Amino acid sequence: MVRHFLQKKRWYDYHHAHKVEAQSALRVIESQHGKMNPLHQKEAHDYAHEVLGWSGYAPWLMVYSAVAGSFKSGWIPDNFYGRLVVPRINGLYGQVSGAKSLSRKIFSAENIPDIAYFVNGLFYTATWQVLPECNVKEYLFIERETIVFKLDKSEQGRGIFFLSQNNFSVAQMKRIGNGTFQSYINQHPFFAELISDSVATLRITSVVNDDGKTSARAAYLRLGRKNDTHVTWAANVIIPIDMTTGALHEKGCLPDFSSVFANHPDTGVMFDGLTVPRIDDCFALVESLHKKYPFCRSIGWDVVVDDKDEIKIMEWNGEHNDIKFHEALQGPCFADLGWERLQITEE
Repeated sequence: MVRHFLQKKRWYDYHHAHKVEAQSALRVIESQHGKMNPLHQKEAHDYAHEVLGWSGYAPWLMVYSAVAGSFKSGWIPDNFYGRLVVPRINGLYGQVSGAKSLSRKIFSAENIPDIAYFVNGLFYTATWQVLPECNVKEYLFIERETIVFKLDKSEQGRGIFFLSQNNFSVAQMKRIGNGTFQSYINQHPFFAELISDSVATLRITSVVNDDGKTSARAAYLRLGRKNDTHVTWAANVIIPIDMTTGALHEKGCLPDFSSVFANHPDTGVMFDGLTVPRIDDCFALVESLHKKYPFCRSIGWDVVVDDKDEIKIMEWNGEHNDIKFHEALQGPCFADLGWERLQITEE
């Protein structure tokens, strides 16, 4: 009974947090574009109740409708995705993505810029050979001035450290915890022109359908803000990408769904008319990598094209990899997958 109560409390808190976030986003959207159409609001509630099985999934549907200016059947609310879809189609296999040192082991890809690991008290090379502590610093910086360390389970830009020889300490790294050392990426001039302070990321979500076919379904570009060392979830600019042409949408938004008009708010660079370099190759790469780990059926990939025109996989996420921006800005992106049938009552 105690376990059952704690589980219900956990999911109550989860849905409540999503409701608060969605309602906040809706207020921002309405403050800029006027009140939501009551018909779209009713359609969102009806769809949540009749198709998804619970009215508590309506808040995100209302946000999507307010962004799109209409209601679209087939949308997946973000809390429905995290509560029902991810546990059913990813499960424990998705949680593996939190152990970042396993990425190259799983995908066998040179596109992943790992150079070393610290796991459970030991340092390892990128080929998983134990590094004596006295050799770690030399190994990491022999050809590099700056490297990046990412903690296991780090997400939304947290748990990331930029290291140089001057601020590197073996003892400090052992206190920080398990994680992965990666080469610092110098981004393609296309992204640097938009903003050069931090490395931009392409968020691409790929899925495996019931026939075993892997496909990239949606993508957007995330840009950092002025003086940020890296893109963080709390402060970034999100611009949808046309899946057919690779062109940036003419307008982007902030994480609270507020409009950024048609340009980066810090640099003033316009989005309209820009096409992401090598975007088709980025889609093809994540699809090929996903085929190597099909047990996790929905993956969010953080990808970048560097200054040598090479594609790098910065991270992958098989846990709650967040689809609300895909759905609101590009969706429905997953309507053919039957996810709406994965129901459970929350009443």
